[in-house]
This record gives sequence, C-alpha cells and structure tokens, in this order.
Amino acid sequence: MIENILWIAVAFMLLGSIVPKTFKPRRVISAVGWGFFSIHWFYQPLHYIEIQDYFNVLLVITVGIVCLIIAHTMVREYRTGNIPGSDITTMATSATALGSLFYFPFAQMEVLNVGIIAQVTDNVFWMLQTLNVPAEMTAWNKIALNGYQVEIILACTAIESIALFIGLIASVNAPFKRLTAAFMASVPVIYILNIIRDVFVIMAYGYQWFGPNSFDIAHHNIAKIGSGIALFVIAYVVMRILPELIDLIEGVWLLVTGFIQKLFYKVVGNQ
Repeated sequence: MIENILWIAVAFMLLGSIVPKTFKPRRVISAVGWGFFSIHWFYQPLHYIEIQDYFNVLLVITVGIVCLIIAHTMVREYRTGNIPGSDITTMATSATALGSLFYFPFAQMEVLNVGIIAQVTDNVFWMLQTLNVPAEMTAWNKIALNGYQVEIILACTAIESIALFIGLIASVNAPFKRLTAAFMASVPVIYILNIIRDVFVIMAYGYQWFGPNSFDIAHHNIAKIGSGIALFVIAYVVMRILPELIDLIEGVWLLVTGFIQKLFYKVVGNQ
C-alpha cells in the first residue's frame, strides 16, 4: 500500500515537472504529488518508533511537513498566478521527482536491489584483498573477518546520497559541461568513498579496533561522522560548479521558514 502511494507521488511530481509551463494546472498536479509524498513520510515514524530511533522520527515528520508546505505553496501560486521568477517550487519538484525516480526502483525492485548490493559487496571484497586483509565472502552480500561477519544492505551502497545529487544536478538548467563536472565531482566520488567506508567498518569490526563495541563505534559513530563531512565537502564543490543550486536550497529554506512565520503570526494574532 505505502509503495503504491510512493509511486503515485513520484508520478504526479514527474508529470508536473515535464508538462509545458503554459499549462497552468501543472502546479496543482505537482501539489498533489507533494501531498502523496507527505503521506509516505508521515507513515515512516511507525518503523522508527519500533526500533526506538527517535531522531529519525522527528526527521521524517519534519520532511512530511515540508512536503505539505510546498504543496500548499504551489496551490496558492496556481490560484493567484503569483509565481517568482526563480520558480523554486518547480525546481524542488523536479529535483525530488528525478532523485526519487532513480532511488526507489533500487529500494522496491528485487533485481536492482540485489544487483547493487552484490556489486558493492564485490567491490568491498576486492579492496580488502588488495589490502591483503584475510577476509572471506561467506555469501553474496556477507563478508567475514576473524570470525566477525558484516552484511551489506542497501543502506551500505550510498544509493540514497547518489540519488540525491543526481536529482539536484538534473533539476538545474545549466550548460552540459558544468552538469557533467558536477556529476563527476559527486556521484563517482560518493561511490568510491562509500566502498572505503565499508572496508573501514569491516576491518574495525573484524580486528576489534575499538573493543567489544567495535561495530557500533565504527559504523554508527566514526563512519557516520566521516560520511557527513564528506557529503558536506562534496556539496560545497558541487554548488561551486552549479551556483544555481544555492538559489534552490536557499529558496526552499525561505519558503518553509516564511510559511511558518506567517502561520505563527496568524495564530498569535487570533488569540
């Protein structure tokens, strides 16, 4: 059921992005997509509550609220005809639709899911062998070292980050040369760094570098911090190549904060 809602959301957002700009109802079509997308995110807290990951509970609820704010803004733009020159909502719709269209097939289609996990597992095992680490591939998606086994799952492939940058880059109207440069500065770099990250986690766990809690420390702390720093640097480089992305990010931020401020003043004013 939730998978169907997700595909409906992506379909509406993609349709709203590709129809001619002269077709005024396109903004309503995109708004419907954002509405369905919010349903998808508001459904996610149930999973995170079960595993007691309350940070992600707050995060997905926030994302759902942002989706509703963008949907409301696009309906208002359609009704008033007051559309900013930069058209941030359409850019955000295109970026989200393209990123989702790239990512969700890997999440939902077994052949792609298994394919990318197997590919990453092979690449990680190859790097371990190159480093003369005596690791063993115990299954198509599992690698063991010194009796400690690590399973490679979809989250270990960096496909989410790759999809995010693909969506952002593809949504920008810029010369092909700059788009290619931005792609090369992000997608291949993210993939390679993720292989290094997985190798580090396996070695830290297998050699028990940090004691009994080596996996948690290596994976949940060090690797996440490292990934965050790497993505920040990559994002900076990409925005230097495509300054149009700064307008998109700043525009969405101002749109959301402006909506919240107006809502706050409206509520306070009515009291």
